[in-house]
Amino acid sequence: MTEENNLQQKENQSQKPLVKEKNTGMAIVAYIIFFIPFLTEAKNDPFVKFHIKQGLALFISEIIVGIISYILPWQFWMVSRLLNLGLFALMIFGIVNASKGDRKPLPVIGKFEEQFKF
Repeated sequence: MTEENNLQQKENQSQKPLVKEKNTGMAIVAYIIFFIPFLTEAKNDPFVKFHIKQGLALFISEIIVGIISYILPWQFWMVSRLLNLGLFALMIFGIVNASKGDRKPLPVIGKFEEQFKF
């Protein structure tokens, strides 16, 4: 009888979906509109807080690229387009990491999240 119970327990474990301990939904939203998770209880989750900081670093980078694009003469439109494409790629990278439950910093700009204290 115990062997049958053990087999049944193993089957139940294999059929259960992986339990997500982290709030990946709000972590993903943090890359799209970084301040939305602040309006929810997810702001207390360290995993979400990490991705909020990464999203804020991405947002600040987007503002800087926007200012650079505005200042540069129209002949350098390709530079601003490449910078915007790079920021879009970073956003996708962050969303993929958040959906996997990883806490990997974004390349190039991810180290700046340490500056944000909240």
